[in-house]
Amino acid sequence: MVRPVGVISLAVGFSGSRSNLSFTATTGNQAMRCCHAVQILLLLTSVGCTTSGGGDQAVWDFDNLDRIGGQPVVVLGDPKVIDTPEGKAIEFDGEDDGIFLSVHPLAGFEQFTAEIVFRPYAAGLDEQRFFHMEEAGESLERVMFETRLTEDNLWYLDTFVRTGDDEHTQLAADHKHPIGPWYHAAIVMDDFSFKHYVNGELEMSTPIDFRAQDAGQTSVGVRQNEVYWFKGAVRVARFTPRPLKPAEFLGSRLPENQR
Repeated sequence: MVRPVGVISLAVGFSGSRSNLSFTATTGNQAMRCCHAVQILLLLTSVGCTTSGGGDQAVWDFDNLDRIGGQPVVVLGDPKVIDTPEGKAIEFDGEDDGIFLSVHPLAGFEQFTAEIVFRPYAAGLDEQRFFHMEEAGESLERVMFETRLTEDNLWYLDTFVRTGDDEHTQLAADHKHPIGPWYHAAIVMDDFSFKHYVNGELEMSTPIDFRAQDAGQTSVGVRQNEVYWFKGAVRVARFTPRPLKPAEFLGSRLPENQR
């Protein structure tokens, strides 16, 4: 009977799941190979392997029209890459400019924070659906950032979530902002509530029983059925599979005088 030199056991987690692995070595060489295998597995977990419902934070920089967030970009109209004091951004004309990405960045997340740094322009449509994430199929389950423009050259945030058969709209008409500056907006979903923030300030909150959404696609600059076009610019978005506190938001991507 061959006696094992040793048994190595460990638990490895990938994107929120765990697997118990065991290596049994019967020779010194096999023991060395087991150690090498363990080192490779530990390296993989340290760099954060992800799946469509992965456990890692994703950042999308809107600095080109070829690939964003590792995904090919489908372009509608003639959006432009522009320079800003904080880096490049994509500018939309409010008429027929938009981009589509074949990924739902919140897919699989039961909790999340979705953030976007953007600049609304004057003279756009009264209602603009400018960041639309929706699962594939006929469920219509989606998460959306929208703006509303007022006659006195102000705007306010409208956020929308459909989960199951329930629709939740947060229309922040009591929280108006000047058109012109860059803004940070965030949707935060935890176990009990759906909140939205502008520049780190909580504007609205509502109870929700949220169900994680499946894979799908994202449109920026327009609703996915190509209505409610956005006039303005988008610089960066970030997606985190947990509820963040305002101190953790992407405020550093705003110009210094707006942080």
